[in-house]
Amino acid sequence: MKVVDNLKNIEEKINIACENSGRDREAIKLIAVTKYVSVERANEALEAGILDLGENRDEGLLAKYEVLKDKPNWHYIGSMQTRKVKNVIGKISYIHSLDRISLAEEIQKRANEPINCLVQVNVSGEESKHGLNPEATIDFIKGLSAFDKVNVAGLMTMAPLTDDERILRECFRKLKGIQVEVQALELKHAPCTELSMGMSNDFMIAIEEGATMIRIGTALVGE
Repeated sequence: MKVVDNLKNIEEKINIACENSGRDREAIKLIAVTKYVSVERANEALEAGILDLGENRDEGLLAKYEVLKDKPNWHYIGSMQTRKVKNVIGKISYIHSLDRISLAEEIQKRANEPINCLVQVNVSGEESKHGLNPEATIDFIKGLSAFDKVNVAGLMTMAPLTDDERILRECFRKLKGIQVEVQALELKHAPCTELSMGMSNDFMIAIEEGATMIRIGTALVGE
């Protein structure tokens, strides 16, 4: 299917989720995850009106950046190796996977201006997932005040692959709860306005629980 047709279906679901939760559609940023598709397909997403593209490896991002340049806002959504920071800094709008001080140090070293970072939290506790333990997240964010090139724009999590709505809601609510705690601290370096959560299979639930960014790959741009 064409991206524009997939987008129409997704927009209908976003609007339903917004109606269900009394939220404004404008509060939700749709990120097309283009990591498995060609640059042509990624460009098709841009032509359909999507402004934000997500990649999880520096090679994929750089290959597409060479062609598409700054047309989209680029989101680095995968786990980021410290040594790869220098390759993508200055090209990306958001890093969705800040989860350790060594990465913050490298961003500080390489960035010319503050970069929007989302702290990745492993809410589900699954060993296969990256991210901070929820209990360690607040102290980690407080410690980032030492880095003036790191703006803690928000939090990110990946929910378990399950159809159990109760488990998914619990996961998203937990991340929302951490966001509320961070915002209450009123930290200058951590406005924490963004919640990046929800993918092709669970984005409607994520929106209902407070997501401001949803990361859609398969349902939008295909395999």
